[in-house]
Amino acid sequence: MLLVSMAAQGQSTTGNIYGRIPAQAGDTVVLNNGVGLTRSVNIDSQGRYNATQLPVGTYSVTVMHDGKEVQRRDNVQLKVGAGVDVSFGGEAAASATANAKQLASVSVSANALPPIDVSTVDSRTVVTAEQLAKLPLPHTAEAAALLAPGTVNSSIGASGINGSPLISFGGSSVTENAYYINGFNTTDPMGSNGGITLPYGSIDQEEVYTGGYSAQYGRSDGGVLNMVGKSGTNDWHFGGQFLYEPSSLRASQDNTYYQNGLPPTPVAGRLYSPNNQNNAWHSTYDIYLGGPLIKDRLFLFASAEMEQQQGNAVGNVTAGTNTHYTYKTPKWYTKVNWNITDSNLLEVTGASDVYKTSGTMYNYDYNALHDTSLNGQAQSNQTGGTMWSGKFTSYLTDSLTFTALYGKMTTYLYNQVPGYNPDLAYISGATNQNPDLNGGVPNIGEQTLRYAPTPNANNKTTNLRLSLTYVLGSHTLTAGIDNLRASANGHINITSGPGYNWIYGYTSHPDQPLNASLGVPALSGYANGAGGYYVQKYINVDGGNLTSVQNAQFIEDLWQVNDRWLLSLGLRNDGFTNNNKLGQAYMRQTSPQWAPRLGFSWDVNGDGSFKVFGNAGRYNLGSPLSPGGIANGVLRTREYYTYSGIAPDGTPTGLTYVAGPVASNNFYGQVFDPRTVTVKNIKAMSQDEFMAGFAKTAGPNWVYGGKLTLRILRNQIDDYCDTDTVFAKAAAQGVVGADATNNASCYYINPGVANTFSIRDSSGVFHDVRMTNAEMRFPAMMRKYYGLEGYLEHPFDGTWYGKVNYTFSRSYGNTEGWGQSSQGSAGGTQNTQWDYPELMYYGGGPQGNDHTHQIKAFGYYQVTPEWMVSANLSLMSGGPKFCYGLYGSDPFNTSTNDPDGYGSSYHWCNGQPSAPGASGRLPWIKQLDLGVHYRPEFAQHKLGFSLDVFNVTNSQVPLGVNSTLYTDTTGTMNPAYGTPLTSQPPRYVRLGVTYDY
Repeated sequence: MLLVSMAAQGQSTTGNIYGRIPAQAGDTVVLNNGVGLTRSVNIDSQGRYNATQLPVGTYSVTVMHDGKEVQRRDNVQLKVGAGVDVSFGGEAAASATANAKQLASVSVSANALPPIDVSTVDSRTVVTAEQLAKLPLPHTAEAAALLAPGTVNSSIGASGINGSPLISFGGSSVTENAYYINGFNTTDPMGSNGGITLPYGSIDQEEVYTGGYSAQYGRSDGGVLNMVGKSGTNDWHFGGQFLYEPSSLRASQDNTYYQNGLPPTPVAGRLYSPNNQNNAWHSTYDIYLGGPLIKDRLFLFASAEMEQQQGNAVGNVTAGTNTHYTYKTPKWYTKVNWNITDSNLLEVTGASDVYKTSGTMYNYDYNALHDTSLNGQAQSNQTGGTMWSGKFTSYLTDSLTFTALYGKMTTYLYNQVPGYNPDLAYISGATNQNPDLNGGVPNIGEQTLRYAPTPNANNKTTNLRLSLTYVLGSHTLTAGIDNLRASANGHINITSGPGYNWIYGYTSHPDQPLNASLGVPALSGYANGAGGYYVQKYINVDGGNLTSVQNAQFIEDLWQVNDRWLLSLGLRNDGFTNNNKLGQAYMRQTSPQWAPRLGFSWDVNGDGSFKVFGNAGRYNLGSPLSPGGIANGVLRTREYYTYSGIAPDGTPTGLTYVAGPVASNNFYGQVFDPRTVTVKNIKAMSQDEFMAGFAKTAGPNWVYGGKLTLRILRNQIDDYCDTDTVFAKAAAQGVVGADATNNASCYYINPGVANTFSIRDSSGVFHDVRMTNAEMRFPAMMRKYYGLEGYLEHPFDGTWYGKVNYTFSRSYGNTEGWGQSSQGSAGGTQNTQWDYPELMYYGGGPQGNDHTHQIKAFGYYQVTPEWMVSANLSLMSGGPKFCYGLYGSDPFNTSTNDPDGYGSSYHWCNGQPSAPGASGRLPWIKQLDLGVHYRPEFAQHKLGFSLDVFNVTNSQVPLGVNSTLYTDTTGTMNPAYGTPLTSQPPRYVRLGVTYDY
């Protein structure tokens, strides 16, 4: 029977307990969590009670009548965001030992009924600390999130600010997710590249949302990783864990080879990357302590974790180096809970998750396969960050609850090189050097840093949330605000050394213009150009301080229509403002942007054995800070030369000027009025989502269900650089001086629809110029995802737990969102999509994160009280292949093959249109992980030993391949086309020892 409930939806840290009491059986219900919190709620005239926003934990629920205990239920496990139906009466009332029915979505106690949460309307997976400890998983929050259906790893191996792999939810790009720790938003504000996470052993519960969350939360149209950290109890506990992955038990990674011919100066024949020469060991130390500072009132939990990996990584032959590296990830977590009174609670959280890298680089002999001489120090990086937050909860009355959360976070983008020499230029493309001038050995120079160090770069974030919840009869009403502010400080990208890089190139057609659209002529008319060898002097300066303000207001009603039907009715308004380094708004979306959220839950049989649910909602996503670099001005130019020699430091000598400086997007360092950076009335990125599903018990030990999901991207934001078309229309309307001298060369737009540009004339007056989508020559913008999921689950019964799910899905369209994985772009608008119309022609098809079939199965079996085995299986069909070539049916006609100056970036392959997936699919990805745990009885099961084997079959299929067909606009073939860029990690073994007191 579904009763009035307020399951704390969204990125919450709480849940609720509710139920029904027979008439005259009691007048109040008392709930106690064993750590000092006692809450009493009244039973209404219909025999119902509802205790909202309770901290997660284990409760006893007691029915009181005239001040005396009538009946009690112990060991009621409350999961994050879930509702627990603890009803009394009938058979349940007759048995004092009967268990409460737990309605969380993943884990139940050994003798609980199968879990169907009829009090929620969303789609989530909750992974408990017990499951995290038992399943063979890498110790990251993202690895746990991959247990959820419809989640996949980045195909380009993108990693977040803490070094962990980024993941895609339901067709979205990997940078459209949100991260939370105890209710505080820890998402990377710069590029949405993940977020800071908890030490693995400090996660009490991880809630993974794949859609349908309430109006109380937003800023994600992908998924949500909500981590609830552990808290102290009335008993002191301490313990630790040591994990070790020895290099001797790690299989070799397969080498990769050129798949499309050879470069002018092959280093070692077809060998592209000698991956089997890489080796590494990995260790993790973890300690924790928790207990009462003041019994029943004040509690502490603290932990620290240190991950370290040491090894070597040989770069591909174009890099020419072997890096001997050390990676360290120190983490800590502290939480203080204060039960001020039974009605007022305060929790303070502090956490840090920092990723540090350092190393030494050696020149490498790819034929003899060994280091030769010292090249220099590798770049030392420090990313990740530190946060703190405070949350206050006040139960003002039985029906009225107030919550307030405030916190701050600092994330880092530090990089430095010990002994950095600002006089040395960075060398790239060394395999394209003239072999007659380098002795047949590519000279990569001694500068190891492409961009100058930024030792003081950081981001600041503050998050304020206030909400008021009122239970009014059959309605649970919640209203509040959710404000987030962020700033980027000291972010400057400047080419290293003397301020420029040297990029060597080669064309097999020196008699053709090297880049006709940019005015770069053929090399044959210049000294030393007949052989096709040239070099570019590349200069880049961008970045600067940026700020953003994201304010939201929400209201929600959970309406218990009757005992079986629950409706969730919500409305959210998001406002976004992004400012340049002068504090001027260059993107403003503060007019009401309504995001309705509607959902229902139907308890079909009235006993929690069969649930049908559905929801529909809109989700708005503000722009991260990183795309704002254009608003601060960008200098990005190239000068072209031929050369007659190569100096010992790798720099070219005997230069003959050919062309430049040129810039594909007119990026010559101008800083324009912010009104000429973004179109007028731009809409935030938004997505509509529709979901319907069911869950049903099959006997006392099984649950099965299914769900259908449809996601439609309604609005996208990207940069548009075909401004000459806009200037031409402005001139036709009589605007004088409509050009890149007075206006930005790239605007932020909503692709696929009409946009209104603010154009400044030569006298400084602004004019509105409306461009229809047809005038911009774009196709309609589209990203759609649909997925059909089915699952079968056996809750843990004291012996074993298992779950298997299958997902059939399609992610298709002509945009991936905040990113373009097919071209190696993880996020932001720094990709080629929508820059020019020609780049979008034939761009529709499956997107880079599209995997049609997914099968996931995981579980564990308690063989004896001492021994347990576990497994995690993933089978996934491969993603689409891409081919980016030169434009049009004649790829060697330099007057037409690169209309936008982007080189081999068009959906054309060998003179034929090449939509995504037209070149085929990558192979299936198969991964089996196994584990065994031993907790001996002689140590009272407090001491544990573990052995986990990852990728048991040592499958190493490619996850992403090079998709660029040509190296220049003359039609020189890219020998690395089709060569794997990322592959499955090889088999490795993890050994562990744990002690918990």
